[in-house]
Amino acid sequence: MTQNLLNCLPTPEITPGETLATITPSAARRITGVAALAALGAVLIYVALVSPPAALFWQGFLLLLGVGTLYLADMLRRATAQRLVLTPEALRESGGRLVARVEDIVAVERGAFAIKPSNGFLLRLRVAQAGGSRWAPGLWWRLGRRVGVGGITSAAEGKAMAEILSTLILMRQGQVSDGSTPPQA
Repeated sequence: MTQNLLNCLPTPEITPGETLATITPSAARRITGVAALAALGAVLIYVALVSPPAALFWQGFLLLLGVGTLYLADMLRRATAQRLVLTPEALRESGGRLVARVEDIVAVERGAFAIKPSNGFLLRLRVAQAGGSRWAPGLWWRLGRRVGVGGITSAAEGKAMAEILSTLILMRQGQVSDGSTPPQA
């Protein structure tokens, strides 16, 4: 019955290259995330230098962990300066880096028990994307045939993008009309 209702709804024609949805991390979430990681890194380095553990190994470990955490804070800052842009062809970062091609997306998972980022969704792909595993902290990750989208992003934007992707998959499977052909009974 749901499919019949979907087929009756008018849908606009989708043109190639058109932006269908975007996910932009909010400034407040970016600042909070980067500040928390930077503060943790600074505290680890401070503890290592001001009150070092008895063993030199542990002091080095704390310093290495602090520097690594500061590096992660900078990675988060750079990654969340981008936004995700969905077109009929692909999901990309605003800088142009490909996250996933729409034609390769098999399913969109948003359930409570899906292994997905906070405020986001999981994409299952037909094949692993070229370039292998990638990670943009706070925005998206790709591991094999799975792509997680979300983190410090808006839940509303993530839900809207997931719904549009689900509709694109149904259109590709012929279960929903794209407006250019009459609905099938």
